[in-house]
Parts: sequence; C-alpha cells; structure tokens
Amino acid sequence: MNRFLVLILFSVLSFGQGQLKENLSHKTFSARVIGIMDGDTMEILYKKRPIKVRLAHIDSPEKRGTQPFGNNAKQALSDLCFGQIVSIHAEKYDRYKRLIAVVTNDKGQNVNQQMLKLGMAWHYKKYSKDADYAMLETEARKNRVGLWQDKNPIAPWLWREKKKK
Repeated sequence: MNRFLVLILFSVLSFGQGQLKENLSHKTFSARVIGIMDGDTMEILYKKRPIKVRLAHIDSPEKRGTQPFGNNAKQALSDLCFGQIVSIHAEKYDRYKRLIAVVTNDKGQNVNQQMLKLGMAWHYKKYSKDADYAMLETEARKNRVGLWQDKNPIAPWLWREKKKK
C-alpha cells in the first residue's frame, strides 16, 4: 500500500516537469526565451514547459571548455533575445532532443543570421547548405567582426574534437 501511494505521489509531482510531449517539428509558434546556454542554444517556455532550442545553420564557440569568444557569443545571443517573446520556426529534433529552429526576435531579426553578422558563429556547413548563411559568415570574416578578429579562430566542431582527446 505504501509503495502504491509513493508511486502516485511521485507521478503527481513529476507531472508538468520535463519536455513537452507535443511534436513541434516543422511548426511555427511563439514562446518566451527563459535561458541562454551558450551562443547557439537557448531555453524557451512554451505552454508552461521548458524546451531547449538549438539554432539552425550555425555553430558558436563553446562556453564549456572556455573556447575563445564562447562567453561573448552567449552574451550576444542573450542581448538578441533573452526575456523576449520570439517566433520559433522549428525544423526537427536533434539526437539530444533539442528543437532545431530559426528564431526571430521581437525586432523581426533572424537571430541565427544576426549571430553570424556579429561574428559570433560559424555557418555550420555540415548541417546547412543555405547560401545566405555562408555569405553572412564570409562578410563577417572579411570585416574581421567578432571572433574573426582572432588571428587563428578554431571552429567549434574542431574545438570539441580536440577536447575529446
């Protein structure tokens, strides 16, 4: 009997926690940005549930492992959208159950593209063939904006690989 009551109590307390069960792939919706993990990952509140969102088309310097410009990228993303009601243009979920999306802030700016313009991200060509993103990275490199001021910037995917070894 006690085990049964504990199980019921646990179920009641657990209800409302964790990720939303609704599949948001290929949907557009609005939500509030409640957290910034790093320069390409945020947390939103949608239908009273937190959801991790990974910005599509870009890869920003790692905050964990103290990659150069990691903190700057996190701050730039925060400045662009933290606390705002944003529009989420969802693509799909990744293997970490994050929603891959393009985010538009309350000024109508494509946040993913803004991160490239600010020189706070690479175009993630492994997962994106979008020519607009490639052009924005090229422009930021040419103008030595943000992380492109560094003499030898290391792409985040190479940084992660190096850290694994």
